[in-house]
Amino acid sequence: MQVIQAKQALTPDGWANDVAVCIDNAGRIESVGASAHPVTHHADLLLPAPTNLHSHTFQRAMSGLTETRGPNPNDSFWTWRQLMYRYLDRLSPDDIEAIAAMVFMEMLETGYAGVAEFHYLHHDVGGVPYADLGELSGRIVAAARATGIGLTLLPVLYQWGGIDGRALAGGQKRFGNDPARYGDLHAAGAKLISAGPADYSIGIAPHSLRAVDGAGMQMALGLSDTGPVHMHLAEQVAEVEEIEAHTGKRPTEWLLDNYDVNDRWCLIHATQMTEAETLGLARSGAVAGLCPITESSLGDGIFNGTQFVAAGGRVGFGSDSNIHVSYFDELRTLDYSQRLRDRSRAALATADRSTGRVLVDLASAGGAQAAGRASGSIAPGQWADLLALSVDNPVVCNRQGDVALDTLIFGGQGDRCIRDVWSAGRHVITGGRHPEREAIAARFQKVVGALGQDI
Repeated sequence: MQVIQAKQALTPDGWANDVAVCIDNAGRIESVGASAHPVTHHADLLLPAPTNLHSHTFQRAMSGLTETRGPNPNDSFWTWRQLMYRYLDRLSPDDIEAIAAMVFMEMLETGYAGVAEFHYLHHDVGGVPYADLGELSGRIVAAARATGIGLTLLPVLYQWGGIDGRALAGGQKRFGNDPARYGDLHAAGAKLISAGPADYSIGIAPHSLRAVDGAGMQMALGLSDTGPVHMHLAEQVAEVEEIEAHTGKRPTEWLLDNYDVNDRWCLIHATQMTEAETLGLARSGAVAGLCPITESSLGDGIFNGTQFVAAGGRVGFGSDSNIHVSYFDELRTLDYSQRLRDRSRAALATADRSTGRVLVDLASAGGAQAAGRASGSIAPGQWADLLALSVDNPVVCNRQGDVALDTLIFGGQGDRCIRDVWSAGRHVITGGRHPEREAIAARFQKVVGALGQDI
């Protein structure tokens, strides 16, 4: 039994003072309130630790390598994508595991307790399957187990190079599967997950409307009638134009018209939506999976956040390309994008909750829903995904409640205040650091150095 005595904790009923949170030996919260058990940990401020709902870990090694202007004066997401394809052809299974471990450790150290890994790098260079079809899924699971992060594995179905059915080319070949082989790949992933901790799970991830056809969607969705379904949607203007030219409808409109999009679904980015699409997606109960740092980096556009949230839409956050991993920075970047677009302030605040409180509430609930993870609140029966922070410092200056959250997020130094993180009761961060930081970082640095700095 672990018992965390918190001076203040954010519970489903709001802020509670001097509360004990008891974690049972299975990693779930047993009780919240008074406790007769001995206290094992103390916290100034205790929050639900969110799930990072969208990650491509292998892209972390590219951070800093795509910021120069290439020969194309119209450098864009599409030219960045070509660079990414060339880079991934250098990655071995050992490299991929080392990079994933680094990213998962960074997620934990910046406040995430779990991750939904949108895993689409499946094969060897040239698209040749490994002898073990689940080789690279196994590397993701191994990295998660080594760091202690909670995992929802999302094996990705990627069939085509575009909605017109053109063949995969270049680096894309490492992603590709037909529906039948995807079924085998998913089964291999499910076997790996079943051998892992009890909080691990698996979902379904048709990559996008560009990369998956109707037969592929039907097959993927038929693998399970429970668990999360993740898909990229309406990220770029050119993507919207391609889908509309082929189907006669914009991607969000087409998806909502043709599939039973519900609370199992997480639609990633959705930065290119009309008002009607925004309201339709909000009504569906699906989570909008936002990755504001990556969306800013790639020039994706600005999500209709104020409108979506006002309509009851559900939102969660991911780190996508992992060029910079920070929970608090993702939250701030979203809110600042709304302010810049509308020339407003405190864009997402309500009459009874500050901006920071709204963002934390959205991230906690949305990430848990998107990952199919019984977490997201400090309540009995939930996985003990918990984030403990110090407030007795020059960053927060002992501020309380919503004001403390606003200071952590908008002061730009919130990561410095993280002291402890629990993932399903696993005490993975102590004193702000992962216990295996030095070894994980050294392995990562060696891999990145060997890969070189030219793409």
